This record gives sequence, C-alpha cells and structure tokens, in this order.
Amino acid sequence: MTNVTHDFDISGLSSTVQDYLSLIYVMERDQEPVIGSRLAELLGVTPPTVTNTLKRMVRDGLITMDKDGTHLTETGWAASRVVMRRHMLMEWMMIHTLPWSKLHAEAHQLEHAISAMTETALMEQLGNPQTCPHGNPLPGFEKAVAGWMPLTAIPCGGRVIIRRIHELAEENLELLAYLEKKKILPGQPVTVTEILPFNETITIDINGESVTLGNAAARSIFVELEPLGSIPEPATQD
Repeated sequence: MTNVTHDFDISGLSSTVQDYLSLIYVMERDQEPVIGSRLAELLGVTPPTVTNTLKRMVRDGLITMDKDGTHLTETGWAASRVVMRRHMLMEWMMIHTLPWSKLHAEAHQLEHAISAMTETALMEQLGNPQTCPHGNPLPGFEKAVAGWMPLTAIPCGGRVIIRRIHELAEENLELLAYLEKKKILPGQPVTVTEILPFNETITIDINGESVTLGNAAARSIFVELEPLGSIPEPATQD
C-alpha cells in the first residue's frame, strides 16, 4: 500500500479543535495573520468562543499565543496536516456522488471519522492526488500550485485556465454554488475581458458567456496562463 506518513494521531482531538487546526494551518501556510475575529467569522461562532478554544489549544500544546501572534507548534502542524489531508481525500471520494460545490461541506462532516488505515487506502485508491477537487494542495504538495496566480493579477485580454479556488473561499457555500453554476471550475479556460478598478470587478468570458466577479472573489480564484497546445477539460462536467 501507499506509504502515507501519519504525523500525528488525531483521534483524541475533538472535531471542533480539528476545525480550528485546519483553518490556522491554511492561514499560517499562506503567511496570513491568525486573527480571532477572522476565525469567528469563518467558523460561525462568537469571538469569546474562539478565545476559549484557542486557550485550550495552547494548554494542549497545539498552538502558541504571544506578542508575535498565534502560531501552530510542531505538534499542531503535524496534527493539522492529517486533518487537511483527510478532508481533501473525503472530497475526492465523493466527487462522482455530489455536486462540486457541496463537496467541501460534506467532507467537513466526514473527515473526523476516518482512520489512518482508511486514509492510507484512499491515497492509494485515488492515485496519490496532489490537490483536492478545488485545486488546493494536499499537505506536502504546495509546490504543485506555486506557479498559479490570483485572477486579479491577469491583465485584460489574458487567456488563462482556472486551477484553484482557495480553501478559505470554500467556506462560502453560496460562492461555490455560483462558481459551479457559471462553470468557473478547475480546468476551465477563460479570458479576462474587462477590469473595472472603480467598482472592483473583473469580467471573464467562459465559452461565450460573460461573468462578472467582485475582486474579493476573484482574488480567491487562482489561474495558470494558457499553455501552448491543447486545453485540459474541466475536472467536473455536467
């Protein structure tokens, strides 16, 4: 079987703590500050609830909190990598069962239940994927997405391929549903047709259909410049 390194036994961690670990992992990986109010927004809880949970995570040696901010410890990094990997494997497991926009939310319910043995088996069965169905890197495969850039970095007239919807944007289920409806999916070629700085929007053409996005959403969509030759098909088809 595929050799998956299980950095940490997360069976003793509550689902709540695992949820915090996954979000902090993404923020730290992308060198974003871990702010309590942002965690509260993403998790749909109150700031005092976040504070209390973070204090317990400090007690358990998963994070540190000091004048330099909130950071994962070595143990916290190891645990969060397991949580993230299992979440993404659950998404792949359901790719032919559920709509693309619903994979994240459903995987969020299942990721806490699978064992290390199941994780290893899924990695082998799925062919050792480097990214999830939304294009985000499994832990250890960050280099696979390093060359992709935000849609907002593309000039007008640029022809690109959608590659990734950032993890934090996956928390916005309405956004995911809209992107799926408009076929803004990994593998989809698009052309930037209009950029309006005054109202912070960018318009793209997808197979002759014009779609306008706010910059806040467009910054979470990562793309690759269209290479010479054939264009790969989108990962999810109707």
